[in-house]
Order: sequence, then structure tokens, then C-alpha cells
Amino acid sequence: MERQHLDPVERMLAERACERLAVELVHRLDLGEPSAVAELFTPDGVWEWPDGDRRVVGREALAAYFGGRPADRLSRRLVTNVRVDVHTPDAAEMTSYLTTFRVDGHRGELSPAGPPVQVGHYRDTCERRDGAWLLARRTLHLAFAGVTPRVS
Repeated sequence: MERQHLDPVERMLAERACERLAVELVHRLDLGEPSAVAELFTPDGVWEWPDGDRRVVGREALAAYFGGRPADRLSRRLVTNVRVDVHTPDAAEMTSYLTTFRVDGHRGELSPAGPPVQVGHYRDTCERRDGAWLLARRTLHLAFAGVTPRVS
């Protein structure tokens, strides 16, 4: 995608808005309402995991997918190394690294520490629509993955 010249402040504001999407998404999954992740996507937004053969399209489907996580799942995701490339006033691409710690069967107690169950990165397409930056596409690429343990 060809880059247009942008005012440095416009570019910085776009970068920050996209970074906020990456952080807000994991916050909603771990500490908020998982189905609310759908609000961070465009109405026709896509979440996909090519290696897991998963593709979810549209806010309604995204809300059902993320809201369908097990109620006894405890997770904490770390998002780092966020890099945003703003191409136009309304289009950007973002890469961020993720590390996921997760257990099922959580009943509120302190869980024993274990290795992460996922390490990888996201490739995102961000679009500004009606003045708000949203995720148009999020693609998950895992370098390391394991089974989610169950606490007893």
C-alpha cells in the first residue's frame, strides 16, 4: 500500500488509536466482557487464524465467538512490540506480539504459574470509519502453542 504524506501529529494520533485497539482487545478478553471485543471491529471485520483453520466474519459472529469462551477460563495476555504503519488518513497496518497464559477450571483461587500456552504475533488492518479507528482484519500467527491446562 502506498503511503500518503500525513501531518506528523495526524500520524501520531492514528498510531496511538491503533495501539489502543490492540491493548483494549486483550483487556476485554481478560478483564472485561469477551463478547465486547466485537465492538472493536468494523461491521464486516474479520478475525482469522490460518493455522487453526478459523475465520470469523462480522460483529455478530465475533461477539458469539469471543463470548463463547468457557466461563471458568482464567487468562492473561501480554501484547508487546506494537508497530503501526499508517498509510493514509484512514488506513493502517499493525503488528503486535502476544503471549497468552491461560487455565480452565478456575474457581477464583490463585492459580499455579505455568508456561504460556501461546506465543506469536498478530497482523492487523486498521481502518478509520466515521472518525473512529477499528480493526478491519486481525490475523493470528502462532510460533508456539500448547494445550490449555485445567486446574484441579
